[in-house]
Amino acid sequence: MKRKLIYLFALVFTPLVGCDTFNELSDAKEVAPIAVNVDLDIAVENLASVKGLTVKFDNYDEDLHYTKEVSGESVSMDGILPGIYTVSVSGTAIDLENNEYYVNGNAVNAPLFEDGVGLDIKIKGLKVSPLVFKEIYYCGSRLPTGTTYFRDQFYEIYNNSGDVQYLDGICMGHLYPGTATTTLPVWPESDGDNYAYAERVWKFPGNGTDYPLQPGESVVISQFAANHQLEQYNPLSPVNGSSSEFEFNMNNANFPDQPAYDMVHVCYNGLAVMGTVPQYLTSVNGAAYVIFRVPEGETWDPVNDESLKAKDLNKPKSKNVYAKIPIKYILDAVEAVHNETKANAKRVPAVLDAGMTWVGNTYCSLSVVRKLSVDEEGNPIVREETGTYIYQDTNNSTDDFERGVEPQMRRNGAKMPSWNHTLQ
Repeated sequence: MKRKLIYLFALVFTPLVGCDTFNELSDAKEVAPIAVNVDLDIAVENLASVKGLTVKFDNYDEDLHYTKEVSGESVSMDGILPGIYTVSVSGTAIDLENNEYYVNGNAVNAPLFEDGVGLDIKIKGLKVSPLVFKEIYYCGSRLPTGTTYFRDQFYEIYNNSGDVQYLDGICMGHLYPGTATTTLPVWPESDGDNYAYAERVWKFPGNGTDYPLQPGESVVISQFAANHQLEQYNPLSPVNGSSSEFEFNMNNANFPDQPAYDMVHVCYNGLAVMGTVPQYLTSVNGAAYVIFRVPEGETWDPVNDESLKAKDLNKPKSKNVYAKIPIKYILDAVEAVHNETKANAKRVPAVLDAGMTWVGNTYCSLSVVRKLSVDEEGNPIVREETGTYIYQDTNNSTDDFERGVEPQMRRNGAKMPSWNHTLQ
């Protein structure tokens, strides 16, 4: 349920300012500070707690600015000089399922002239996924000869939270079908709406705490973590992937293992082996990508556990099987399609991604990039405690992503983790 928190805000200001400071109070010789009451209505369902709330009073005409961190549910202080203010509130909220929300709201051009004046501010909550796909470059590029090149695909994952996230054991994969099609699969009725179905799954190596990702850091996983702009690859590629943290090494002698750490192969077609094709290529038309974490104390083994395998009932003669990923495990999902006409070819359950994104062509050297979250004035939201950006994640990739953007690893100042091999 929504929970209303009432705060009494005021900030101490000892000097008295003459009447010439305020045009509105030209008949007064001195202006006394006042107390201001701010009533917050936080729009977060099943709210459990709030933290790091900060209130700001900004009088831009008179260059008066007050900031106060609020730690409790009510605070009473004095000292706002009368005037016209923009009052903004920001912080984070936690719901009963321990999901984090970034909350913010404001009142613009609020007249604060009387002692005890009150304000009502509605605070909106934006759910924050701890790890999100920040940028996906999947469509490939063209060689100087005009032929196609797809080895430069990469996936960038960002720590969107305010806490360290350990990558160890987190899985990434793409869902079936690998390319959007209106011939959609039919899954066992007994599965209900509880699963997504993967063609192939990988996971990050590590023993639990080997690969920390701090707030504002991102990690890049490349199909092949080389400098693709070298003459032996593709001088026209937009990607130098040599600083990637990880790669999908498929033991191809023509594309040798790079210094990046290898992702661990989990399953393909119900087996642990990688298959006979020596490459991990997701569709240049766009695939459906997921990252997920198996909860502590649970086991997820789609190779040895038959209950975690499924067949497409629409193709009864096919021997292909797919890994069942519980929806509750999934941290982020992005559906990429060839173009905007593919709305009837969705593979991702709407609860994970209600929309889709695209670049609109193949081998065009363009990517899709997640948008920064912005406040009501259009300014990027920055975490007060870490100074890092929060990226938009409404579980609708149509809204959350910019499309057809020139690829750029770690744009917007995303940091490289300290254990990146180029920093050793």
